[in-house]
Amino acid sequence: MKHSCREKSLLVNRFGKIILIWVVFTAALVISACAETVVAPFAGETVAAGAAAPAAEADKPLVSSYAPALLYFGPVPADAPLEERQTPTVFAKQWPKQFPSIPITNSILYTWVVAVVIIIVVRLGTRKMKEVPSGVQNFIEALVGGLRDMCEGMLEPKVARWVFPLAATYFIFIATSNLMGLLPGVGSIGWGEPVKSVMPFAIKHAEAPLFRPPTADANMTVAMAAIFFVMSLWWALKYNGPWGLVKHIFGVKGGFKGLVVIPLSLIFLFVGCVEILSICVRPVALAMRLYGNIYGGESVLAIMLTNSPLGIAALPFYFLEIMVALVQALVFTLLSIVFISLFCSHPDEDGAEHGH
Repeated sequence: MKHSCREKSLLVNRFGKIILIWVVFTAALVISACAETVVAPFAGETVAAGAAAPAAEADKPLVSSYAPALLYFGPVPADAPLEERQTPTVFAKQWPKQFPSIPITNSILYTWVVAVVIIIVVRLGTRKMKEVPSGVQNFIEALVGGLRDMCEGMLEPKVARWVFPLAATYFIFIATSNLMGLLPGVGSIGWGEPVKSVMPFAIKHAEAPLFRPPTADANMTVAMAAIFFVMSLWWALKYNGPWGLVKHIFGVKGGFKGLVVIPLSLIFLFVGCVEILSICVRPVALAMRLYGNIYGGESVLAIMLTNSPLGIAALPFYFLEIMVALVQALVFTLLSIVFISLFCSHPDEDGAEHGH
């Protein structure tokens, strides 16, 4: 089906607004979820000062899994890590005591940078729409059209209309975050142990980088998986209804009738319990798969850049990470669509259609 220039303009402009809304919502969830555990030594543990320093230095990773706060809206919390006690604050005196302070971490900061880049690109491509697209408009229309066709090919038409904005936003946001995470300076410019060098402000490595890829922070991937989990349950209820969803999970499938349904009910009750466990595991799998791949790739690049002359050994891994960045965005999006399709389908009707 061919779309007019005006229809394409409305579709892409609406898509840009959806991108903005979901990125801001995800960033808000990241702020609320930003609470990493700080492991402190046991009170009875005593180590000689001379031996503890080298051991601590050796155990310190090149890429930390902890996202430090660069700024606090409100006073610095009393339980903040020691390295964050001197973090700059905004509205510290005016902040209500009953509200917790809001930390702005390096991954949150880079999330906003990624969001701004996406909005600018979408705006440039949709500012002057043409009947025959070219340049940025052509790229955006091809991307949006491809993602829409993917959703429509895997879901029913009405379900595809529900899911497309979220699925497309996930792919574009994750792919952009992963690719921008490979830019020089991301993860390597920040605060760390100073070293003597001809370059000013030289450090051994950035222990607290200024920018960090959002998808290399578990808070971000968990936030996106939480949004997927909530929306998938909402769409499942909207598609099946409350009782229909229960039947979809625990009901006897295959069109069986008669007394054979009684023993099968017990079997499918057990299968339904397993399905409930599977539903709960899905967001965890989505979050940890994306986080593990991006954080692991970032760590490999940091090790290769640090331990090889001029960082030459990192070059093949860098090109590999470009492929991984796009593949992981596609995997997250495809799995989200597949998991939703398992909720929003009628296997009995499908079986009957195949039977005819």
